[in-house]
Amino acid sequence: MGHGGRALCRYDTICVMRPVALGILTFALATAAGLAQGPDAADPVVVSGDHPRLFLRAGRLRLLRRERERHSARWQQFESLIAGKAPMPEAGFAQALYYQVSGDRAAGRRAVAWALSASDLRQMALVYDWCQDVLTTAERDQLISRIARRTGETAALESIPGVRSRVLAAAALFDDVPALAGAPDLPRRELDRAVHSWWEGRVAPALAAGRAAVPREDAYAMMELLHALADSARLDLRESASAYFAEFPIEHLMSYYPAPYHTVGGDVYLGATRRAGAPDLDEAVLSRAAELAMVAFDVNAPSTQVLQGWLMHDRFQLHSPLGAPYEFLWANPYQPGLSYYQVPLVYYNPALGRLYVRSSWEDDAEWFGLFDGAMQLFRDGRVTALDQHRTEPLLLDAAAICFAGPAGGERGGWRLTLEDAQPVFVVGLEPRRAYLAEVDDEEMFEAEADPAGILRLDDFPQGRGSGVRLRPVPAAPK
Repeated sequence: MGHGGRALCRYDTICVMRPVALGILTFALATAAGLAQGPDAADPVVVSGDHPRLFLRAGRLRLLRRERERHSARWQQFESLIAGKAPMPEAGFAQALYYQVSGDRAAGRRAVAWALSASDLRQMALVYDWCQDVLTTAERDQLISRIARRTGETAALESIPGVRSRVLAAAALFDDVPALAGAPDLPRRELDRAVHSWWEGRVAPALAAGRAAVPREDAYAMMELLHALADSARLDLRESASAYFAEFPIEHLMSYYPAPYHTVGGDVYLGATRRAGAPDLDEAVLSRAAELAMVAFDVNAPSTQVLQGWLMHDRFQLHSPLGAPYEFLWANPYQPGLSYYQVPLVYYNPALGRLYVRSSWEDDAEWFGLFDGAMQLFRDGRVTALDQHRTEPLLLDAAAICFAGPAGGERGGWRLTLEDAQPVFVVGLEPRRAYLAEVDDEEMFEAEADPAGILRLDDFPQGRGSGVRLRPVPAAPK
């Protein structure tokens, strides 16, 4: 798998990245016109542009205001919640967004009042950025001080959501340093630390090398981070892990359980998780929001065009007080999409050791997932945890899964009859261990298991029963 070149991109000339093949489709990390190489590690991160500079760039704001003029379904849903004084879980974000689109100063004042007594750094930053015209001088200074103080209080949070929130705060305050008595360089320091120390120094190298992945529940926070730096500093962080982000939208899509989950506010898809118990519906909302934001970030990439095709089914629109503002902010119903039925039913990332297999793209499909140490089967509306002690292979329409068990593949092997050309995956092997693979009537070959103990076998014989056996390659004598 290819990795990106320079650490960052700027929106000045076109960045060329290596395409990543995914079965019958090639999902390239296509970037918006005007991308160029980014700064060296010593270059400061500079924010430019008037408020609003977070998410509501001129083109998006024009689209949202047109949606209001056209009384689109998404606008009507959002407006009805605000007008009906529905309790909004993210009141600052929702009221400030409504103010920016409608011009309703009362909504802007409600957002400011909320922010002056809040502790949510992300929403405080958005209110400050989006509600400049309704802030008094005293309120502006007070909100700047509160944001600066909260930035310091959360400085130890190195998670994606924590860094995202501080980046939003730093970008929002960047030109307003006179009010930061004693810390006039706080926004610059925070942005440089986030981009150079945290991203370039730790996160991007780990993603590019396959040592880490963005937790599924942090996908939306990651997209807000990408949007914030692209909008305010004209930086594209994806360039330093281009291969990872080329597959990011499709992995997100393939990691959904197939059957929709029915709620009072509409149907949602649930992402694969190791957690037991009731599903986290807020997480499901943010999962869809992440996909909407992926499309908004790069509308030309084939992978995000597939997501657009997936997202534009009306039954999955977000109607809840939490979800409606996200649906309205990021959705673009006028953007054409590609059919997700073109996406291969097998997603395998050998660098991260992740495997997802679907039997079809229908809601009643069977699904297998191996991710983050979990191995699951979704069938008949239920998730079942699997382990490597299973003796019989799992045969799905798109792939066959063989389970190595405690013997690590030395228990005599497996016998399979495959009618169509499909890959065979052996799971439960020793991570990064080399094995000798022998298939009936085929020449023996050597292959290495990935970091999760998965080994892929291609070109398996079709139309007849064939045995496959594995044995570890003996360790070299010391």
